[in-house]
Amino acid sequence: MIPMIEKEVVERRGWIEAKEMPEMLAVAGSAPGAIGVNTSIMVGYRIAGVRGALFALLGMMLPTFLIAVLLTILLLRFYDSSIVKAAFKGIASAVVAMILFAGYRMAKTSIVDLTTLLIACFTVLLLLFFSVNPVWMILVGGAASFVYVTLKPFAVRKFMHKTKTGMPASGKGKTRSRFS
Repeated sequence: MIPMIEKEVVERRGWIEAKEMPEMLAVAGSAPGAIGVNTSIMVGYRIAGVRGALFALLGMMLPTFLIAVLLTILLLRFYDSSIVKAAFKGIASAVVAMILFAGYRMAKTSIVDLTTLLIACFTVLLLLFFSVNPVWMILVGGAASFVYVTLKPFAVRKFMHKTKTGMPASGKGKTRSRFS
């Protein structure tokens, strides 16, 4: 859903700028519910206010609901069929591929420096090898991002500011020359 929403609202319609999409996805992912539905509601609200959010919600939910009802009826009728079982194996593979592709697209715009790369790798490792609840990861990630964005300018000014000689501006940390 995410790549389709992004293509439609960023590339085809131009409703959202490409640089805003990762931020919108982050907010949509941290809110309860499906990220695709949350994203469409946010886009609808941005374009047409509350009415747009309502119609975006209906546009996302109604077709999915009707298709799910129809497929459930058909599945109950043909559950023992080998063709249906094979189809579900193929669908599972396609879903994994789509999730990986969506992750790749999000990573291209979200991983901007070494810090964000390390955070992404650490998060993936935690989720794959430990039984960490993804909700906690989202909450901790949001808090860590807030702290990082808030403190980064101060850290850069204090620790990275250098004088023309390349020494720290405070004068601390001067090293003696081997000739002194």
